[in-house]
Amino acid sequence: MTSGCNKLDVYDWLVHMDMPTNYTPFNIVEVRFKGSRKEFYVNHDNLYLEMGEMVVVEPATGGFDIGHVSITGELVRLQLKKNSVDVADVTKKIYRKVNDTDIKKWQAAKDLEWETMHRARKLALDLGLSMKISDVDYQGDKSKATFYYTADGRVDFRELIKRMAEAFRIRIEMRQIGMRQEASRLGGIGSCGRELCCSTWLTDFKTVSTSAARYQNLSLNTLKLAGQCGKLKCCLNYELDSYMDALKDIPNNIERVETQKGTAWLQKTDIFKRLMWFSYPGEENWIPLTTDRVREINQLNKEGIKPEEIGAVVIDIVEEKQVVYDYENVVGQDSLTRLDERNKKKRRPSRGKRKPEGKNTATSQTQDKPDNKIAHAKQTKPESKAPDEKPSKPKKRFRGNNNRKGRNGGQQQSNT
Repeated sequence: MTSGCNKLDVYDWLVHMDMPTNYTPFNIVEVRFKGSRKEFYVNHDNLYLEMGEMVVVEPATGGFDIGHVSITGELVRLQLKKNSVDVADVTKKIYRKVNDTDIKKWQAAKDLEWETMHRARKLALDLGLSMKISDVDYQGDKSKATFYYTADGRVDFRELIKRMAEAFRIRIEMRQIGMRQEASRLGGIGSCGRELCCSTWLTDFKTVSTSAARYQNLSLNTLKLAGQCGKLKCCLNYELDSYMDALKDIPNNIERVETQKGTAWLQKTDIFKRLMWFSYPGEENWIPLTTDRVREINQLNKEGIKPEEIGAVVIDIVEEKQVVYDYENVVGQDSLTRLDERNKKKRRPSRGKRKPEGKNTATSQTQDKPDNKIAHAKQTKPESKAPDEKPSKPKKRFRGNNNRKGRNGGQQQSNT
């Protein structure tokens, strides 16, 4: 995906601070690898390391691995405390900084991941295993590969490991992950048009329930609430605290109010504006009421009193002040708008609506006598016309190729 945001990147806000003269740098460094994997290593040789630098580290098994330095200095001490890791438990070491040979071997290992994943999927399909291999992570020295898969239940992949070991000639490690972790490793574009939160900045997954959508008055359609992982979207929890605070001012368990006109039922609740919309049966108009007015009517109903109507609605309308910006006419939109308005004023009416001037025809004379319908019909439709008399209907103007004369001269024009 794009490099605009990476959840493995860390901002070291202590890097520009001056340390004491007798300060000894913290000898533990945080290193990040592919996916969301981060581990802590001891800088035994006191190498000068900067963020983003590639180093050769000690893996959990034999060989070596290559990763990028994410944090150095005192910020690592805070990360250890945050992740509940004791300093004494960090035993793996940083061997050295990478050289050209290490980078070439690491790049060759990464180039094999795509082909290895598809071959492993084919082997699992041949064995009929109900599992999906989603990602492969090679070790830096190309001696070991970790296969990440998702499955609904327990899978017996002992035969699969034997076949993959024979095909790839490497040590195999199988690791089962959840649907959310799979989406985090693969990445993608969400329904909001941005990259998935789990693949950019979200590092932990909290439980998401349908009650979060219910509190926010969202539709309980699972197709709209589910993300690419098939689970409920993590963003349903982002604004949940604000909704829970606003719901404290909304009266609970009030679905209807009784009036002398009838029973008004609750249709919608605007949580942040503190408005509740009611309507009478058979009517299409919804009446917005403030929460204080709803409590007042509910209290009257408990006392056995029914008001005549719901009452007048008082909604504060804030007038928007027109703000003039210095950059509002950067592309000349206002001048174009004024030019269009000027062209509309200069535009002439269509020729079909214009009447011939200076000709008192029989039609124009009969318009002053609307009652004499018979005379009007006789005058507008004469039985015969003199050969020299000009027709009252104006001539049509021919445009384009119709103005041109054909081989027979004016005969072609008259036929048209």
